[in-house]
Amino acid sequence: MSHHVLLLGGHGKVAQLLTPLLLKRSWTVTSVIRAQEQVPTIKKLGESQNGKLNVLVRSLEDVKSTDDAKKVIEDAGKEGEKGVDYVVWSAGAGGKGGPERTYAIDRDAAIHFIRAAASTPSITKFLMVSYLASRKAKPAWWSEEEWKAAQHVNNEVLPTYYKAKIAADEELYRVSRESETLVGINLRPGTLTLEPAGKVELGRTKGSGGDVSRETVAVVADELLAREGVRNGWIDLLDGAEGVREAVERVVREGVDAAEGDPVYDE
Repeated sequence: MSHHVLLLGGHGKVAQLLTPLLLKRSWTVTSVIRAQEQVPTIKKLGESQNGKLNVLVRSLEDVKSTDDAKKVIEDAGKEGEKGVDYVVWSAGAGGKGGPERTYAIDRDAAIHFIRAAASTPSITKFLMVSYLASRKAKPAWWSEEEWKAAQHVNNEVLPTYYKAKIAADEELYRVSRESETLVGINLRPGTLTLEPAGKVELGRTKGSGGDVSRETVAVVADELLAREGVRNGWIDLLDGAEGVREAVERVVREGVDAAEGDPVYDE
């Protein structure tokens, strides 16, 4: 079955690696980027591919409401033979522009798109790329040392980013849980590297730190979008020893949800 994916943050490294994987499935991808000068780079990703690639220049910083997000979704839908049915959030301020810009994009715009997707019946999956330490409570499968390391990152190294991301993560979880149509997939990688894609530790990772290649993140995201039966949940990701397809099948089959232990899980 063909799908139309709205890829938000299309110029990012993970998004550029994900785009050709989705196109190989003969899917349509509408890649949202912030600047006209980025268009040629993105268009190259669609060369000699089975699917159709559209490029939409929009500033996510200008998305100030759910209606603004809906307008982007509607504009993307006009570009394909069918409307948008999957959304991928791989966008972020990247630490540029100070706290206000981080909150505007990583928290506010993300939440507007989550709500817009949930109110669009044709959209059935929303995959958000977050990060492994984005949580408020220690999960039972982490040691005290691992939790302290996560808290150090969240409270001392990246406090603004943490506050923005956890707000968006929790919103996706709540909205997906309450929705009859939308499945929220929160993919939470460790420290990103430029290594080639490899095997993974997926679902509930033994620790709060560790590396994973951006290419692996893209491969896992592609598999999760293509896999039937994925449910609302947080899926942590590090480099590991299990094949990607096998890991995704296991996580889906077992209903693994790394949100367990966090306040949002028990609401």
